Amino acid sequence: MPTITLENVTKNYKLDRRQQKEQKGKKYEVGVEDINLTIRQGEFVFLVGSSGAGKSTLLDLISGKIRPDKGTVYLDKKDLSKLIPWSQNRMAILFGKVQQEHSLIRKMTVEENLWVAAQVGRRRFESGKHVDLRVKKVLGLVGMRGVEARYPVEMSIGECRRVELARALINSPPILVLDEITANLDDDNIWDMFQLLQEDNRMGTTVIMATHASRYVNIMRRRVITLVDGKIFGDVEKGRYGDVV
Repeated sequence: MPTITLENVTKNYKLDRRQQKEQKGKKYEVGVEDINLTIRQGEFVFLVGSSGAGKSTLLDLISGKIRPDKGTVYLDKKDLSKLIPWSQNRMAILFGKVQQEHSLIRKMTVEENLWVAAQVGRRRFESGKHVDLRVKKVLGLVGMRGVEARYPVEMSIGECRRVELARALINSPPILVLDEITANLDDDNIWDMFQLLQEDNRMGTTVIMATHASRYVNIMRRRVITLVDGKIFGDVEKGRYGDVV
């Protein structure tokens, strides 16, 4: 299972003309700045901080969705930016991702959405019947049995988030990268989701999760990394929401 290391990583975003005017001539906005971080295999890590603190940017850097402007992201001592051009499928198998923006394909059923994801990790001689079993299994894990024929527009936001988690799990990736996955879920569903992620973590999966769910972060007492203005302000083992020492 891979270890993730960030060395002196910075990512900025260029502002458009309107934004530059609003920001009084400022040309760039900091996503994250000078991040040094190691996430060991099998860890459960919470990323916390206010909106705009850099949580989503850090998740995108870790999973290879974007590249740093400065510094290097390593996956098992290999430069992630050099792996991506020739290994998109491998990256998709290594990282199961749920993004902050909803990303189910609206014109496809739940089953079709999961089939698209399953094709990336499909074994050479795996039958369609076995893929169907994988689809049913992950839907069962997230408490969404029997929704295969439904379309995203027919489901609540919370139900769509659970389907997105099922899609992230379908290839049994060693790393889960989750961005505000519990938003718009009620307490019972949030707790069920945390229990599922905790069990997956016990089996060896690395879980990296950006969240505002402070109550559940405090209950779980896992590693808590606090971001402020794109910088790591706190990194605490068995931490609570907002711990800095």
